[in-house]
Amino acid sequence: MVPHLTTALTGPLLELETHFLDQATEIERWMRVQWHDHLPPFYASTDLRNSGFKLAPVDLNLFPGGFNNLNDAFLPLCIQAAQAAVERICPNARQMLLIPENHTRNQFYLQNVAKLVSILRLTGLTVRIGSLLPEVTEPTTIELAGGSSLTLEPLRRVGNRLGLGDFDPCAVLLNNDLSAGVPASLEGLDDQWVIPPLHAGWHSRRKSHHAAAYDRVAREFSARIGIDPWRISPAYDTCGGIDFHARAGEQELADKVADMLASIRAKYREYGVSDEAFVVVKADAGTYGMGVMMVKDASQVVGLNRKQRNKMSVVKEGLAVHDVIIQEGVHTFETLNGSVAEPVAYMIDHYVVGGFYRVHTQRGRDENLNSPGMHFEPLAFETCCSLPDCDQAPDAPPNRFYAYGVVARLALLAASVEIEEQAPSELAEEAA
Repeated sequence: MVPHLTTALTGPLLELETHFLDQATEIERWMRVQWHDHLPPFYASTDLRNSGFKLAPVDLNLFPGGFNNLNDAFLPLCIQAAQAAVERICPNARQMLLIPENHTRNQFYLQNVAKLVSILRLTGLTVRIGSLLPEVTEPTTIELAGGSSLTLEPLRRVGNRLGLGDFDPCAVLLNNDLSAGVPASLEGLDDQWVIPPLHAGWHSRRKSHHAAAYDRVAREFSARIGIDPWRISPAYDTCGGIDFHARAGEQELADKVADMLASIRAKYREYGVSDEAFVVVKADAGTYGMGVMMVKDASQVVGLNRKQRNKMSVVKEGLAVHDVIIQEGVHTFETLNGSVAEPVAYMIDHYVVGGFYRVHTQRGRDENLNSPGMHFEPLAFETCCSLPDCDQAPDAPPNRFYAYGVVARLALLAASVEIEEQAPSELAEEAA
């Protein structure tokens, strides 16, 4: 089952998908060259929005937590991609330590960890799970739905290496986004690969850095295949010095929102789009859909009530918000049984290995779907994102998913560029 694309403005999107199909050879050649020049993240996921006239990524997660939602038919593809990722960083690797989030009661997240462990083990790695929780002082088994289980073990630091009591891994894989900062146990692991690198965590990562990298990638790609980069790239701006509780920075934020809305409306007129323009104001750091506000008029960010100020003031781990990114809002016109849906693509190394639809029964096409009430059993993609079928219509599932895969890989490439550019100077020198 594939969500229905409900929009009267199908022409531009069909044109975009048709263009991707016509340029598939050039697209794949260009991608191959890019991955020769840039090291892909070990894994990532990206939220996409398909408005019928625009197909663009709106978020990218370097610590994906939904592998349990992927179509089981794509498990061989996941294993093959993970093999490539392991070979790229440590061809002789035998053991890997996985460090998850501290969600010991979140069954959905733990099922993600279990699926990730199973994928990695099938690449020929011995994988064990180390916990950052101080209360985990001995191996602790957690039962999962369906009869499976996970065992969390206390970490053990010896010199410049991190492992478990009797386990000295070649590499440490983080599935913890480090929103609360980098624990001392993870610092200075000079004798091991730590992936993703520590500076990719939300303690230092900024959405605006990724947006800037994606903007450049999208422009270069669009010039290569002859499309308007706006069709695949949301505009963005930033605003610092914000204190929502003290109402500091409100007017500057309102002015920037007004400017972006005017720019979007001009583009809508150019393409004959009748929908209402909106922007998304969100914390420049952080995840889990926290600190997010949809805005259709600049006056909406001035004089927020107490509930709105509280919502925008903190994100995961209680971190205060002082910097925001203002991102062009992209409608989603995909629906499943009358509910709004958006695709989420998953990648390992530089391969798209599948994805699923985030579905929300109580949100509209111009609202944040990553919020309480979304389906926790998303619809898995029914085909992979790498095999277009030129004999079918441009919006047939294989071709729609191929378009998703192209844009998802552009976001992944931008993440690679972002990680390279934001690396601490000593790491950048080593990479050079």
